[in-house]
Amino acid sequence: MADSTVKGGELTALTSLNYTVLVPYNGTIPTGGDSLTHNLNVYYQSGDIAWMITSTALVLLMIPGVGFFYAGLARRKSALSLIWLSMMATGVISFQWFFWGYSLAFSHTAGRFIGDLANFGFHNTLAHPSVGSARIPDLLFAVYQGMFAAITVALAVGAVAERGRLLPCVIFMFVWSTVIYDAIACWTWNPHGWVARMGGLDFAGGTPVHISSGSAALAYSLMLGKRRGHGTHELNFRPHNVTQIVIGTVFLWVGWFGFNAGSALSANMRAVMAAVNTNLAASTGGVTWCVLDYRLEKKWSAVGFCSGVVAGLVAITPGSGYVPAWSAVVFGVVGASACNYGTKLKFLFGIDDALDIFAVHTIGGLVGNILTGFFAANYIAHLDGFTEIPGGWLNRHWIQLGYQLADSASGFAYSFGGSCIILFFINLVPGLGLRASEEAEVLGMDDAEIGEFAYDYVELTRDVVQAIGDSESKYSGEQRSPVEPTEKTFSSTDDTVIKSHR
Repeated sequence: MADSTVKGGELTALTSLNYTVLVPYNGTIPTGGDSLTHNLNVYYQSGDIAWMITSTALVLLMIPGVGFFYAGLARRKSALSLIWLSMMATGVISFQWFFWGYSLAFSHTAGRFIGDLANFGFHNTLAHPSVGSARIPDLLFAVYQGMFAAITVALAVGAVAERGRLLPCVIFMFVWSTVIYDAIACWTWNPHGWVARMGGLDFAGGTPVHISSGSAALAYSLMLGKRRGHGTHELNFRPHNVTQIVIGTVFLWVGWFGFNAGSALSANMRAVMAAVNTNLAASTGGVTWCVLDYRLEKKWSAVGFCSGVVAGLVAITPGSGYVPAWSAVVFGVVGASACNYGTKLKFLFGIDDALDIFAVHTIGGLVGNILTGFFAANYIAHLDGFTEIPGGWLNRHWIQLGYQLADSASGFAYSFGGSCIILFFINLVPGLGLRASEEAEVLGMDDAEIGEFAYDYVELTRDVVQAIGDSESKYSGEQRSPVEPTEKTFSSTDDTVIKSHR
């Protein structure tokens, strides 16, 4: 009697302080309840809601980071097109995710390989506990995972760098996300998916995000063909803007805290561990790549450090919420080393992967998945208070490595093969040829496809040096190219226009 009196007093005190008492969800309505008659907030902690909204914004911040990173690596005459593609990916995939992407990936009645259209157009997507975690509602989980879908596409389409047309790429974004990403996300993260049922461990996207995007980029590079001058001195150029690469890396590093720690899907100790692992792997990855490059060039490369940071972040992604902090150092060192040496594979394959997307994301994701099989620990997963796993080799669960390899191999095969098929058919459609003309490639994708430039002096140099008349459009690839034949005998960096007239 005394205990009930005390509890009643505590409840009264909380009510007077305007606290909302947490109530376990016990409804059956697909939307989670009627907001006109019930307070739907009582099923969730406000701290969890706040953290997940913040994490959603952090993942969104990563997308322009990808654009800046890619633009800095490319030549200046195609820099803006890569930023444009990353932002367009956000717009296209945000709509696709609302339209049917979320339903295909995370419907409550999904199959083992892909979902259904029960949540088409966010139908009945509101306050019901999500399939990802009962700690957050469907609607919040939907917008958070929508950012994952958008950044995956943004990572992949960097493969069009310097020779791909933009319209076919936008069509590819929508189709690829529907056919490839939504299926892999479903089988990996939806409890009904075959990888989830098998016991595969992928905390934040080793396969759905990184292996799939890197595989798609490899397929796009293969289907596009090599850039003009590939294998000659014409493409022997340095990244045109290292500052942009550093800025992009900062955006990615900061945003990755929402990417990995947010994947705990609530504010708890598991999210804290994921944040610690994320930062450690990024730091050790950056130092490792920088040291590996120093042995060759005897220079402390900023680009190398940034590449290593991204490689470390990619590698820790699948294991960030499963592995102890000390193992994050292994993820960073091994991930950066594997990706560094992986950049040589494009020469072995004869594929012009201009921005090394395959090397960093597919190889980094594969390394992360394998290391997760080694270092996953049941006590780390249970830091959220409810997740139970048999663990990896640290827990003597030897078969886990097999699960990780099966997940990785299936994700690579499906994404690479499916991407090749999608691109093949898009290229057959009149007006949707994947490759830009040679004239447009020489001119640069910014001028030929967008009609705007990342830097004013690119346009100014062409106007002054080539003496283009006002009657001739400097924006249209259909007009006579302002690049004279003499330029084509030099390196394709923009300052060669000046060199050719000396």
